[in-house]
Amino acid sequence: MTLKPGYFRDCYAASADPWGLAERWYEARKYALTLALLPRERCGAAFEPGCSIGVLTAALAPRCDTLLACDAVPDAVAAARARAAGRPGVRVEQRVIPAEWPPGSFDLIVLSELLYYFDGADLGEVLALGTGSLCPGGQLLAVHWRHLAPDHPRSGDEVHEELAAHPGLTRLARYQDPDFTAEVYARADGDSRSVAQAGGIV
Repeated sequence: MTLKPGYFRDCYAASADPWGLAERWYEARKYALTLALLPRERCGAAFEPGCSIGVLTAALAPRCDTLLACDAVPDAVAAARARAAGRPGVRVEQRVIPAEWPPGSFDLIVLSELLYYFDGADLGEVLALGTGSLCPGGQLLAVHWRHLAPDHPRSGDEVHEELAAHPGLTRLARYQDPDFTAEVYARADGDSRSVAQAGGIV
C-alpha cells in the first residue's frame, strides 16, 4: 500500500533530517550526478514533489526559471522554505501527491527518492500525471535508491522498470551504480531533438 503522510510525520518528529540529506556523502554525490545528468543548462518551469527539507531544491533552483517544490509534512515544508529563502522563482508548498498534483505544465519534473513509496494504483496515477504535465520537449528526472527497504512498497529497481515500460515516456539518459539509478525521460510524443543536441546521454 502507498505510505501515508502519518508515516513521514513520525519520521520528522524523530529527526529534523531523517535520511541525512544534508550530511551524507551518498546524498551529496547523488545530487551532483543527478544535476549533471540534465542535458540543458536551464529549464523554464520545474516541479519537485516530495522535496523533504529542500537540499535538492536549493541545488535545482539556479537551473530553473521557476521551481515549485512540495512535501506532505509541515516540518519538511518549513525546512525547505528556509533553505530556499532568497532564491528567486522558488515556491515551496504543502501538498499530498497524487491527490494534490498541481495544475499547469512543466519543463522539468524531478522525482527523487519518491516513487517507491506508492503502490501500483497510486504509482500509475503519479506517472500519468507526470507524463501529462510535461511540456513538449520537457524532461522527467527520476532517481532512486536500489537497496531493499522494508518500509517501501516496492524497490527502486522496480520503479525504474515501471518507468522504462511506460508508453508515454522515452528514456534520454541513464546512470546506475550499486546504490542508485538516475534516469531522464521525455514525453514519448514530444520533440527530443533539442535534448540530443544539448548532449543527452542515451
